[in-house]
Amino acid sequence: MNGNEIIEKINTVLADEFEIDAATITPDAPLMETLDMDSLDLVDVVVLVEQSFGITLRGEDFVGITTFREFYGLIEGKMNG
Repeated sequence: MNGNEIIEKINTVLADEFEIDAATITPDAPLMETLDMDSLDLVDVVVLVEQSFGITLRGEDFVGITTFREFYGLIEGKMNG
């Protein structure tokens, strides 16, 4: 899966889960605010990503992740890691 495919899949999964328009998800948009997430929602995101991409995420993986671009990089790094 290449970078664009990862981004497209992440956007689709998150837009469906958080019932938002996928067009509002842009690389430089703030992750938490765009999805109107709280800490409990973050657990849902971890589960969705793990199920969708077959990777394991931990809380410390999210330290410093504020934008979708950074989130995409995290997922891609885990997949290629």
